[in-house]
Amino acid sequence: MRRGEDSKGVTDLSALFPDEDYRLAMRFDRGRPEDFFAPTPAGAGLLRERRRWLGEEAAEYAAARPEGEALLAEMIDLLRGWTATRGVIDGLGGAAPDLCAELGRRLEPDFLLLAPDGTGTFRLHAGCVCFPSSWSLVEKMGRSLEEIHAPVPGLNTTLARPIAGFLGKMPPGISWLRANWGLSRSPELNQHPHRKLPRLDATVRADEVWLRVEHQSLVALPRTGGVLFGIRVEVTALADVMRELTAVAGLRRALRTMPEDMAAYKGIAPAHQRLLAFLDSAL
Repeated sequence: MRRGEDSKGVTDLSALFPDEDYRLAMRFDRGRPEDFFAPTPAGAGLLRERRRWLGEEAAEYAAARPEGEALLAEMIDLLRGWTATRGVIDGLGGAAPDLCAELGRRLEPDFLLLAPDGTGTFRLHAGCVCFPSSWSLVEKMGRSLEEIHAPVPGLNTTLARPIAGFLGKMPPGISWLRANWGLSRSPELNQHPHRKLPRLDATVRADEVWLRVEHQSLVALPRTGGVLFGIRVEVTALADVMRELTAVAGLRRALRTMPEDMAAYKGIAPAHQRLLAFLDSAL
């Protein structure tokens, strides 16, 4: 969703960018899973776009391994038990990959389904991701969380063990909420790498920069021991961010203190100084 379309889930920019140096951290709020997956006023537009991508290339955006079948069944049982989503899944059926795609046509959030293997290592077994942030679902299927997170500088060293422990102990019935941000040269929700969208560099103008926030929800699947991971994407023009001076100061500090390897991973490094100049001009 884009900022302003719907009040539900719209980011508190001051909270997203606190007055502190950039660091990797596990920060969660509590919510209701039903609320995260419920339809919103912006849903019609989101579903049209989701159906477009699934219609063009479903295999790129929805996938499931045999290990994902039980996870999908438990997810559907949860959706059926929530008042807000019960009608959304009426008549749902089919093989696991087709089921992922059909859920993707009916639900607003992207979703991933993970479960521990025999060693307790969580692996990705099913999902539908129509609005990825420069990554491919197909390439991640079957991989462990540590393998999926490997490109993120310092994440496994700092947080791999706490993340695994947290996922294995989540109580059911709670949506564990967090937000992850990045900056982009495109307002497109679908930033699959094969689309080759424009990237940030030293020539970028302020009106070409967009704040991209992933609102994430982790929900325990007690029957299978798995995890349902939901993602809603929110896009905000940098010009709108720059109207909130507290957020500008926090984002400026985050960019100034972000390690070089993290800035490179996020695609910010080629425009780092230019982005800082834009923010400086707002203060």
